[in-house]
Amino acid sequence: MAKILIADDEKEIVRLLRMYIEAGDNTVYEANDGLGALQILREESIDLAIVDIMMPGKNGYEIIREIRKGRYIPILVISAKVALSDRILGMDLGADDYITKPFEPLEVAARVRAHLRRAGAQAAQPEEPRRITVGALTLNCDECTLTRDGQTHQLTKAELRVLELLMQHPGRVYTKEQIYSYAWGNEQPVDDNTIRVIISRLRDKAGDGTIKTIRGLGYRLEKHE
Repeated sequence: MAKILIADDEKEIVRLLRMYIEAGDNTVYEANDGLGALQILREESIDLAIVDIMMPGKNGYEIIREIRKGRYIPILVISAKVALSDRILGMDLGADDYITKPFEPLEVAARVRAHLRRAGAQAAQPEEPRRITVGALTLNCDECTLTRDGQTHQLTKAELRVLELLMQHPGRVYTKEQIYSYAWGNEQPVDDNTIRVIISRLRDKAGDGTIKTIRGLGYRLEKHE
């Protein structure tokens, strides 16, 4: 049983999500503003947070920042803000997933299960310290960081998973379906916008020309000596 925080100022959305998420034998905590969400996060050991961006008191971006100051938990953003810049900002701050309104509650419930399953597996089976190096890039999978030319960049969990896949086989082309399955789990449909945001952010951190788009196929990490 997991403890799930749903923070959204639209009470009908909270009620709908609660119905689907509690069906998975989870405990749901509700907040209709940012201050209420922060209070729950201080008082309860929350396992996953679903956060709206536009809330009174403190907005969703501020909530994500506060969550990322503590222990890691998956964060799913649900928002009416659909611009690419909004997705990038949310993931830049540490969100693991970004779902736009209107949404299908069954899909949200599936994403919740996938993130909880992945987080649980990582906690139950800690790996030995592991690094992947390709040319000037070094990916620290335990610290969730990428180092390039002596400069270290913090990665979100989603960025880590995508880059980990690409760096395992430099030069190999991965389809969007393969990337999404590896990073988010097989239960979830391919979201082109989410993948595009992640790739854009990884290019900023890994360097221009490091990740190449193969039109009609997918993406690959370029080989560098």
